[in-house]
Amino acid sequence: MRLTAKHITGLKICLHLAGFLPFIWLFWAVNNGGLSADPVKDIQHFTGRTALKFLLATLLVSPLARYAKQPLLIRTRRLLGLWCFAWATLHLTSYALLELGINNLALLGRELITRPYLMLGIASWVILFALTLTSTQSAQRKLGKNWQYLHNFVYLVAILAPIHYLWSVKIISPQPIIYAVLAAVLLACRYKKLRQWWR
Repeated sequence: MRLTAKHITGLKICLHLAGFLPFIWLFWAVNNGGLSADPVKDIQHFTGRTALKFLLATLLVSPLARYAKQPLLIRTRRLLGLWCFAWATLHLTSYALLELGINNLALLGRELITRPYLMLGIASWVILFALTLTSTQSAQRKLGKNWQYLHNFVYLVAILAPIHYLWSVKIISPQPIIYAVLAAVLLACRYKKLRQWWR
């Protein structure tokens, strides 16, 4: 069955719920003892994993639309990217405020030096921020051919973010490895495009 514009509208509503409901759960967990003895780490990991899920979902759209012959699915990609940035911002904010403290943001510079994996996270967020600012149709028209070149940097985020996650955990567990493998598979689907972009 070929998806119609009406189907895509319904799908977008579901995706908005998928982006917002985890926040409601997190709010409930914080206020009802649903987290572990280290709630700060739980919040950081939850927001980071949710951002990664939306990043992977964003990367999944193009191959899914192509192989399933559902071109209208492309219309959901921007929405997924915006939710990815929103959760990445929550992830960064939770670290800056809950880990460092609102009065100790100057520590962030020292943390970047002593914990290199943070640099990967910051770099990923900066790229996502640039992609979010230029995600509108007007920005696409103004940038012209450069728009596609800029938005191909999402592939770099797909490399940096899983490494950031793997590097940040003290004990290697299956979860960050699974995210890294999924990102690698989605990038492998774009081997020719990545090779051309790199050149």
